[in-house]
Amino acid sequence: MPSSISTASLGQSDAPKQPAHVRDHCLAPSRATGTTGTYTGQYGRLFPDLEPLDCTEDLIFALGRAGGLSDPRADVHGARDTAHGGAGWPLFGQFIAHDITADRSPLGMRADPNVIRNFRTPRANLECLYDAGGGGTPYLYDRDDSARFLYGTNDVGAPDDLPRNSQGIALIGDPRNDVHLFVSQLHLAFLRVHNGLLTRLREDGVAPDASFDEARRATTWHYQWIIVHDFLPRLVGAELMRELLADGPRFYKPHAEPFIPFEFADAAYRYGHAQIRDTYVVREGAAAVPIFPDLLGFRPVPAARAVDWSYLFDLPGQPARQHSKRIDGRLAHSLVDLPVQIVGNPEVQEYHSLAVRDLQRGQALGLPSGEVVARAIGAEPLTPAETGLSAVGWDAETPLWYYVLKEAEARTQGEHLGPVGGRIVAEVLLGIIDADPESYRSVDRAWRPSLPHHGPAFGLGDLLEFANATRAREAA
Repeated sequence: MPSSISTASLGQSDAPKQPAHVRDHCLAPSRATGTTGTYTGQYGRLFPDLEPLDCTEDLIFALGRAGGLSDPRADVHGARDTAHGGAGWPLFGQFIAHDITADRSPLGMRADPNVIRNFRTPRANLECLYDAGGGGTPYLYDRDDSARFLYGTNDVGAPDDLPRNSQGIALIGDPRNDVHLFVSQLHLAFLRVHNGLLTRLREDGVAPDASFDEARRATTWHYQWIIVHDFLPRLVGAELMRELLADGPRFYKPHAEPFIPFEFADAAYRYGHAQIRDTYVVREGAAAVPIFPDLLGFRPVPAARAVDWSYLFDLPGQPARQHSKRIDGRLAHSLVDLPVQIVGNPEVQEYHSLAVRDLQRGQALGLPSGEVVARAIGAEPLTPAETGLSAVGWDAETPLWYYVLKEAEARTQGEHLGPVGGRIVAEVLLGIIDADPESYRSVDRAWRPSLPHHGPAFGLGDLLEFANATRAREAA
């Protein structure tokens, strides 16, 4: 891996020559750190000395199966399930997950953590978007302008879908970004952001042979900024983010090689499953439908399903029209009864439930209980009354994934993650950005987003607004 680079190491003579007034120019690392090909790295443990929690299969099924504690149809609460944040935030969280993790091991073979590989770099670098670049994955890019991404067209000929082959399979850097409509359309929005920045850079005089790298860097830095300054404060709370930005992580401290902890990938960062709404409206005139099976991906997106982001995020002057579900121990029913297009035809009926799968991952990997982690970080553990496991006859401690959800419910009324979940998620995401020698926080911490913003600080709504403006400009 390339060595780390600090802003101080970039002397004036090292900086690439650029025309004056390049709006979106970002300082480049002092030497190339290309990501051609596919990197694989190991997962690891954030708390390697903590004892694993041994759960019975009966508990996993009682918590996660259809009709169990995680199924809202067993105990529907109604309107107070709605949180304050826009409905799109857990979907953006899934986009990040696809960028930094890819575990391709079968579910039944997860018992040996030492052989599980991560088929993504542990960096927030939009590898899911760029893959190996125009040289390694030319089918993602315009044949006549290999610095520019291709779009697909929909049933009315509008460029509002991902590029697809003759069988409707998306031609993108990560096939998981077509699993449902929302992540597919987020991927398309980032393609537009890159192309829009490419156009701006060329208008400002950046040389054609440098424009792809410049546009990639600018797109990635805006994305990293959003993670640090918009996504994480909403997800873990502003107070914890202020602490981490001032003092750094307490527990996630990768040395020579960053890694993704199992406690993050297979427990805490699966919080978003509990924020998925029962139904979504994707644009004006569309019916409210569940994410599965109605918004299932892996197929062309018709014009009637092109997402209007004002229904999911706060855009400039437009508050989000739908909010996410509060984080608690229940998932939308469509997630505890996943369609066969997602899970196939498992022999065990309970494997149709995403909650069962989340719990099974933690058990197979020997993750500690949430209460053990809470004590390790100095947080007050939840009480048995707060976890509610006595309802299924369980008197031991709580699986980490389920604990993270119940902690959010008990400590923040489900608006954001609590002390255990928040610290794991924030330390890892901030830590991998800080460990990346190409990130804005490694190269130039004084950098600020160059794209326009309409509030006090640049955020995801501004990025999506720029993607919309790019579409309008390209259509003109």
